[in-house]
Amino acid sequence: MADPTVTDVRDFIAAGLKCAHLEVEGDGQHFFATIVSDEFTGKTRIARHQRVYAALGDRMRSQIHALSMKTLTPAEWAAQNASTEAAEHHHH
Repeated sequence: MADPTVTDVRDFIAAGLKCAHLEVEGDGQHFFATIVSDEFTGKTRIARHQRVYAALGDRMRSQIHALSMKTLTPAEWAAQNASTEAAEHHHH
């Protein structure tokens, strides 16, 4: 099966998780997603990641080999965008 595209990964996440903002970058092998969802409110980072993996389901294991993600609530996203650090984007 062909490697998923950035659009595929974004569609997979959006299909399983209601996102206020969703941005995915990647090259078919490694992906970096910025995911903003109300569902993350009150959840730890690990629980947020598990929620995204649950949304991806089997597609995650079979197609997406490396996914780094930043999971934020809408409030965290707004606070981050208001700060100067928002301009600094890093890949793992």
